[in-house]
Amino acid sequence: MAGVKKLITEHIDVWTSAIKKRNATGRGSNKKIELTGIKKLRELILELAVRGKLVSQDDSDEPASVLLETIAEEKAQLIANKKIKKQKPLPVITDEEKPFELPSGWQWCRLGYFAEIKGGKRLPKGHTLSSTKTDHAYIRVTDMKNGSVNLNGLQYLSSDTQALISQYTISNKDLYITIAGTIGEIGSVPDELNGVNLTENAAKIVFGKIELLWLKQSLSSNFAMNQFMDKMNQLAQPKLALHRILSSVVALPPLTEQHRIVAKVDELMALCDQLEQQTEQSLTAHQTLVEVLLASLTSDTSTDANNKANFQTSWQRIAEHFDVLFTTEASIEQLKQTILQLAVMGKLVPQNPNDEPASVLLGKIVKEKAQLIADKKIKKQKPLPAITDEEKPFELPKGWDWSRLPDIGELARGKSKHRPRNDPSLYINGEIKLIQTGDVARSNGIIKTHTALYNDAGLAQSRLWNKGTMCITIAANIADTGILGFDACFPDSVVGFSPFQNEMNVKYFEYFIRTAKSNLEAFAPATAQKNINLEILGQLLVPLPPLNELNAIVKKIDGLMALCEQLKARLADAQTTQLHLADAVVENALNDQSLNESNDRQGLS
Repeated sequence: MAGVKKLITEHIDVWTSAIKKRNATGRGSNKKIELTGIKKLRELILELAVRGKLVSQDDSDEPASVLLETIAEEKAQLIANKKIKKQKPLPVITDEEKPFELPSGWQWCRLGYFAEIKGGKRLPKGHTLSSTKTDHAYIRVTDMKNGSVNLNGLQYLSSDTQALISQYTISNKDLYITIAGTIGEIGSVPDELNGVNLTENAAKIVFGKIELLWLKQSLSSNFAMNQFMDKMNQLAQPKLALHRILSSVVALPPLTEQHRIVAKVDELMALCDQLEQQTEQSLTAHQTLVEVLLASLTSDTSTDANNKANFQTSWQRIAEHFDVLFTTEASIEQLKQTILQLAVMGKLVPQNPNDEPASVLLGKIVKEKAQLIADKKIKKQKPLPAITDEEKPFELPKGWDWSRLPDIGELARGKSKHRPRNDPSLYINGEIKLIQTGDVARSNGIIKTHTALYNDAGLAQSRLWNKGTMCITIAANIADTGILGFDACFPDSVVGFSPFQNEMNVKYFEYFIRTAKSNLEAFAPATAQKNINLEILGQLLVPLPPLNELNAIVKKIDGLMALCEQLKARLADAQTTQLHLADAVVENALNDQSLNESNDRQGLS
């Protein structure tokens, strides 16, 4: 197998570096990461197997044409003995259906030349499945995983139900193929499930004289899957017709070569498993290292000189290896979160002893708040409880002070009094923007989208908040934040916050809520739809720096976040390049005639 091994080893970096976000769960994943390069390598191995490029051909092998003649003779005898029905003739294979040249001894044929397709059966009306184990398992599409059947979570039939559909079973000598929902998944049945019933959303492929694992591998290839997708009914609920499966074209090797292909595919897939495991372990170790190093920056919450020295040592250690530490999206996101945490701990910008302390700033806010209450612009609130030392999560630098959001600015829920909320009379000819929790969740800091437009009637039952108001979601997505990029209304699932002092940059508080989000989520009750209330937000402790430092912190964070986004953009570009490179390697391998020559010279079996 020198040719294929060389293909794998020479491009090892391509296979292990081509990574992207994973959209769904599945094999070849590391948390939210899909190891796309290794996935493409698996597909390439199957495609090379289908094309006869994986193992060498042996002139002494009985050709596939003889195998097909034997199958045809046996089928004719079964028809003569009335054990099976005569099928309609399958169409002749056209040149357009032969996308590549076959090796010596191989034969183009349709699946129906050597196999039958039989559908499963829907449960009879009034009959149900149960998790209580009986002698009659019922395999559903959801049980069909990774080319086999997942034994966990199987559902079972009663004896009465099974008697009504007893002929719709599948054996361990058959293959299943999913025909609805998930289309074209191929797999075999474990020995312990031999003879169980099969869902109507799948069919069984019954055959003889053919190596089962070879057919499973062949039908799992992109060559076969593309045919299934082309043949699928274009309906609202797509379904793969059984006669379409029978007409699928197969490149059939000699039987002895089928055995060699199966052994080689298994060997190479085991190599892919090793690559996958090593890559996942490397990614996990990398992320753990990043988390440990970044945690060393925030773990010591004191402000003494010894802590500052430790901080400098920890930061120096990170800075020296910055280019190898922050090479994944997860590590960059962790860096962003650490920047925010350092900011609210007073470790991001130096303190200026000449700055007016936060305590003086809070005193000015108290007077301003009293004037607003006297002018009836805001309502008088219940006094907030005094902050105890036990509540303080870390020590603040000199000049900082602990406070609560209602002490710093107006904190209030949005309004949407009218029911139903989608009453058209609130929106006809509307021009006043209305945002919802989704607009906040996808804002990335600044809210630029709106869900609907209120008219005057809509505004009358709501409230208009000024541009620059910080919004916090308290239902659906908990504690997502964003700052209004325009004047807007929002419902009571969103809380608005505006500092009493206009000189205070509201972005500081938006950044702070991001650091406190996990704690806020912990306050949400364990209900179907989590939510927190205004009181919980009002009790939240806020580390308040002097005004000058607050604005300097925001400026520093903005600059560092921009750098992080540049890192992410470069990473995305690099990942895209790796994905394109993996595609190119696959394409070149499929078109490389020298691979066959290498196989013939060196022997892959």
